[in-house]
Amino acid sequence: MPEHAPIRPPIRTVVADDHYLVREGTRRLLDTSGEVSVVGAVGDADELLDAVRRLAPDVVITDIRMPGGDWRPGFEGIDAAHRIRAAHPAVGVVVLSQFSDALFAFELFKHGTEGYAYLLKDRVGDLDELLGAIRAVASGGSVIDPKVVEGLLARRDVRGQREELTGRERDVLREMAHGRSNSAIARALHLSISSVEKNVNSIFTKLSLENSGDVHRRVAAVLAYLGPDGP
Repeated sequence: MPEHAPIRPPIRTVVADDHYLVREGTRRLLDTSGEVSVVGAVGDADELLDAVRRLAPDVVITDIRMPGGDWRPGFEGIDAAHRIRAAHPAVGVVVLSQFSDALFAFELFKHGTEGYAYLLKDRVGDLDELLGAIRAVASGGSVIDPKVVEGLLARRDVRGQREELTGRERDVLREMAHGRSNSAIARALHLSISSVEKNVNSIFTKLSLENSGDVHRRVAAVLAYLGPDGP
């Protein structure tokens, strides 16, 4: 009989959204994937912190805004993400946002990128994108929505700011925002792995970042380049 790959246990996940239909829709979508087991679904940030303590999930998916409670208005999901990661560093957090303004992404990643993902809320309908973010944060990686990156790149071009990265390096940077490995970037851009490695090394050098294969270091490169202190 042919050998089969070992079956991985489902990624235990808690979903937080104050809109019932969105919350339950996300739960059902993930449960049908076979990769994720939704062990809890809650409606506000206080319930989310309690669920994490009680259920010990691998990953949390939270809306950026959940009115109510003693939280910063509009940043409830981000603040909850920071509290969760501080108290439970093994738990990854995917923040779903309707805001493509990168200031919200920078707010999420301000203490570090490891274990965080920032996705636009319309990604909920794209199961592959959502699962990719869940897998990334579950293993300590990071993801920033490529649409946010695209918008920032376009804005920088319009303002005529100096660009230090080549066109190919910027293409690689966009793929890095997905949390993709060198081999995945090579497939997406139809390049050799050695060519991708060369571009990644160049990006890290230009941004004065330590060369690392870690996904969260790649997202740090995206943020360093696109942030307010970037070139």
